[in-house]
Amino acid sequence: MSVPAPPGDQQPDGRPGEVPDGGPEGAGRDPWAPPPPGAELAAGAEPAGQVPYPVAAPWGAPQPRNGMGISALVLGVTGVVLALFVVLFWLAWLPALLALIFGGIGVSQARKGVATNRGMALAGVFLGIVGLLIAAASLVFTVVVVDKAVDRARAEVQEIESADKASKREREKAEAAAEKARHLAFGEAYTFPDGLKVTVGKPVPFTPDEFANGHAEGNKAIEVTVTVVNTGDKRVRVETGLPDVSDADGATAELVIDGSGRQKVIDGYVLPGRTMVGKYAFSLPPKAAGKAEVEFSPDAMTLDDAYWSGSLGR
Repeated sequence: MSVPAPPGDQQPDGRPGEVPDGGPEGAGRDPWAPPPPGAELAAGAEPAGQVPYPVAAPWGAPQPRNGMGISALVLGVTGVVLALFVVLFWLAWLPALLALIFGGIGVSQARKGVATNRGMALAGVFLGIVGLLIAAASLVFTVVVVDKAVDRARAEVQEIESADKASKREREKAEAAAEKARHLAFGEAYTFPDGLKVTVGKPVPFTPDEFANGHAEGNKAIEVTVTVVNTGDKRVRVETGLPDVSDADGATAELVIDGSGRQKVIDGYVLPGRTMVGKYAFSLPPKAAGKAEVEFSPDAMTLDDAYWSGSLGR
């Protein structure tokens, strides 16, 4: 039994006695060993250190972080545009402030080399500052304008109130004067707005007949004469020609009606320049017969009454 020879003792393929390829230089060389240095060059390989194809950039290289600069520019433009409108300036401060902050961050990133839009970030900072300044100026302007408007409105209100107070005082004075003018003594005349001039004479004693109604025994009866003159140029109707009489205690006196025909009620139209006379009898209690007041209006629905008063005497 034979033992195979080790690989080092084996001969290369070929006939016995042939010299292997490569001539004598290759004689005795181990075919299993790596090629000697320079063999690759001899075979036409590229020289060491040269790369046959371009080298690609390492995978996962960081991208520039330009988001802050872009945001700063957009927010800065928005803040300036809003600040230019007086009615929207109060909305401008937020985007302008954010533009200033984001722009500062963008400039810092560009300084560190992680961003490439330093100019855009600086523009955002500049626009943010401009937006804040314009918004502040608009705020001051608005405050001044509103303050002046409020002062002007307050002055107008005070002026109106003063005018109203003055008008009220004048109106009260006029009403007081008119009220005073409507209180007269017996025998005086008062002209109503419709042009009727009325005079109430001092009452005189009246003796009712035996058929009188409204007169109690022991009372004092008086006769009141009312004279109406139309001083206008149109006829005027006397709607209520019946006076009211109050005694000295303020109690309403009783109207006396008898069959003597001496009483006359004013009724109907009074022509321009014409006069109508009415006569009326009233009964006063003895203790309150020393003074009387007569109230009369030619149209009680639309005209205020006038008052005549005075002592009756004996």
